[in-house]
Amino acid sequence: MSILLALALQVGPNPMGGAIQGDELVRDRPQRTPVQPEAETAEAPDPVSAWLAGCLGVIEEDPARAHAMAQIRRSETTGAERVIANHCLGTAAAALELWDDARTAFTAAREETPEGEPRARARFAALAGAATLGSGDAEGALGLLTLAESDAQAAKSPLLEAIAASDRARALVALGRGEEALAALENSTALAPDRAEGWLLKATLLRRLERLPEAQTAIERAATLAATNPEIALEAGVIAVLAGRDEAARKSWQSVLTLAPDGPAAVTAKDYLAQIGEAGETGLAPEQAPQETPQT
Repeated sequence: MSILLALALQVGPNPMGGAIQGDELVRDRPQRTPVQPEAETAEAPDPVSAWLAGCLGVIEEDPARAHAMAQIRRSETTGAERVIANHCLGTAAAALELWDDARTAFTAAREETPEGEPRARARFAALAGAATLGSGDAEGALGLLTLAESDAQAAKSPLLEAIAASDRARALVALGRGEEALAALENSTALAPDRAEGWLLKATLLRRLERLPEAQTAIERAATLAATNPEIALEAGVIAVLAGRDEAARKSWQSVLTLAPDGPAAVTAKDYLAQIGEAGETGLAPEQAPQETPQT
């Protein structure tokens, strides 16, 4: 692994964790599991790696300061050091929800990464695409995410390709192209069958397309892979109530309160439980199912 690739895969704050405003595929996107760095050796880290680690660390406490640090670093460096500066700049911008800045930085990082580093290029293209989604430009995100999938294929990285494909599906949903989005998610889950997020996204979209038996199969797979994820339990309840299985829905939403009583999913689960009433009451017809809370 080259030094540039190793640096590009450094663990840091996930700028795309959680929901992006306007995302209509899932309400609160589950945070991704960060890529783990290679085991540290006894040797001292090189200065470029140390700078990136420090900049990413600053983001956790003061993203505005990290943003300024990265801008200065980018203006003073070239080559791999400039790529790393854009990496931190994009991450800090995303933390500040400066989506256009994040897109510009991640796109520049990809363009300045050598073609012989397709894995790093794929990661930067995917981050640029996610930032573009954050800005509300779903059409613009499609091109970047398609590019990320192509880079990931060249790098022979099915996981990166799967992540880019699932984000491309989100962009397609925002554009009202549900069947194309489903095809992207079919590819994503085939490439990374043990990635719970892909199955959750697929279940959510199938439910919205009113393909409930398939949605049920997908959400069961997601639950098998991540049994303690409250978002999966929340979606399982929605699918169940639409299928007329109020008691199963009630159990799923009550489990959300156990798994994450103080999280945003619990707020939604309580609302859904209030809508369907206590056990023993007349069940709701599918068209009367709990209404999803619109995103602000």
